Amino acid sequence: MGETIFVGGGGEAYGLAQELLLKYGNRHGLIAGATGTGKTVTLQILAEGFSAAGVPVFMADVKGDLSGLAASGSPTQKLHDAFMTRSKTIGLDLQYRAFPVTFWDMFGEKGHPIRATVAEMGPLLLSRLLELTEPQEGVLNVAFRLADEEALPLLDLKDLQALLTFVAENASEISGRYGLVSTTSVGAIQRRLLVLENQGAAQMFGEPALELADLMRLDASGAGVINVLAAEKLMNSPRLYATFLLWLMSELFEELPEIGDPDKPKLVFFFDEAHLLFNDAPKALVQKVEQVARLIRSKGVGIYFITQNPADVPDVILGQLGNRVQHALRAFTAKDQKDLRLAAQTYRPNPSFLTEDSIRDVGTGEAVTSFLEAKGVPGMVERTLIRPPSSQLGPIEDALRNQVIAASPMGAKYRQSIDRDSAYERLQARAEKAAREAGEAQAKAAKEDAAQREFQNARRYDGSTGKSAPKTSRTSSSRSDSIGTTLAKSFARSLGSKAGQQIIRGVLGSIFKSR
Repeated sequence: MGETIFVGGGGEAYGLAQELLLKYGNRHGLIAGATGTGKTVTLQILAEGFSAAGVPVFMADVKGDLSGLAASGSPTQKLHDAFMTRSKTIGLDLQYRAFPVTFWDMFGEKGHPIRATVAEMGPLLLSRLLELTEPQEGVLNVAFRLADEEALPLLDLKDLQALLTFVAENASEISGRYGLVSTTSVGAIQRRLLVLENQGAAQMFGEPALELADLMRLDASGAGVINVLAAEKLMNSPRLYATFLLWLMSELFEELPEIGDPDKPKLVFFFDEAHLLFNDAPKALVQKVEQVARLIRSKGVGIYFITQNPADVPDVILGQLGNRVQHALRAFTAKDQKDLRLAAQTYRPNPSFLTEDSIRDVGTGEAVTSFLEAKGVPGMVERTLIRPPSSQLGPIEDALRNQVIAASPMGAKYRQSIDRDSAYERLQARAEKAAREAGEAQAKAAKEDAAQREFQNARRYDGSTGKSAPKTSRTSSSRSDSIGTTLAKSFARSLGSKAGQQIIRGVLGSIFKSR
């Protein structure tokens, strides 16, 4: 039993155990079915199975139901009798128990804050998140390249906003280095960032960023910790939800070492509402997901997509999902009937029943299943009763949730955000330095202009004495004549006659001659 996860009972009278082999747990999987057919319970019992086998799990809780994993089921619960009856039918000795759970929340309300840096997210995923056009995505790539070359760390949204402002202000110079950078495109990106901020995404970016090792922990008993991301609020921004989970998948792919085919996975990643990842996804993004799905299994990571219809998942990715649990599909329209036929064709036929009819007719808590067998061969499809969960079915109370959060060692590490020196601070320092230097240069220029004007307007001085140079000397007689004449004119004007003027001139002339 330690090498398998019991999923339910299939075959005649549901007595044939349907088990997922742990050694193929990293070959990925699919849980599909219409709303209300039991996908969440299947997700819950698979998480329980992996955890009990010592495999850490990451999952998003889009409805709030999966928090029950942290509490034990109880004989007093409403469905206890139904659970006991089903367990007897499928040959299960049901034992209630709780599982080690760590709660995460991008908004820090129902779990520990979970963050990524802008640089880690990268221009491809950010372009998807911001719904940028191709020219705008090109500008964003230029900005990231510039940040690398200029040593401008991009940690949070204000770093990216500061960098885009710098790009806009220096668009001409940057265009000469990297190709045309349109200020119009920069403005469009800045507006999309504002929308993202209004959705609360600013809390997603920053430090301390999530360390992958914190998702791959075991408790003291050796059970894998189940990491539950509270996503009820996050689902109000579907693109943000899908982009964040894709980033996490990509980080696992890029950071984890190759380990080949392990006896059991190192981590299992459940991607609920997987159709959000592929809706209107550009070709480059689908190729990225396909690459991750194809290669990440050799790093010991299993990815399980949960969606309503298998057609939501592109064929290149669907073909890599070896372990499948298909709940009921309702065929109300011609398209639904076509999707039903296509879904049935992806299973290895069972001569005991028609797969297409079974997918349409299975009830709640029942599914058509196929798991990889020896040598990785797809198992024959079986109509299966899904086992009841050992943990609580449905959400736990807030008080218990808060106790679990408070007891987790992750709180001390991630509760407080850190705002260290990064692009915003460095660009601000550059701007302040440039403004200071410009002010100093302006003051110096003004001082030089003032000195030049003073020089041009100043009197000329004799260099040896510092006194005014003497005017050209005149003879005493001429000086005497000049003074005498001036005084004579002055008196004459006062006397008002020509005769008086002659008398005065004669008198003054005699005075100066006698001296």
